[in-house]
Amino acid sequence: MARKIPLRKCVATGEQLPKKELLRIVRTPEGELAVDLTGKKNGHGAYLKKDAEAVAAAKKNKALERALGVSIPEEFYEEITEAIHTSK
Repeated sequence: MARKIPLRKCVATGEQLPKKELLRIVRTPEGELAVDLTGKKNGHGAYLKKDAEAVAAAKKNKALERALGVSIPEEFYEEITEAIHTSK
């Protein structure tokens, strides 16, 4: 029997995708933002498709800010884009 593939929803595009195709962004209990490459960091997480267009969409419509409940600085979007390029 095949194993069930965990699906998560991208906050920018609304697509249901396998967890491995998404990047997890976390607001830690201390209120800090982090890119979670392991998928196991403690805190409130939101998923973003590993795609530059999805990052641009999330920035434009403030999807990540709504999902995590914090304002996100410009530099953090650059950090997300770098993480996408290194994790592919």
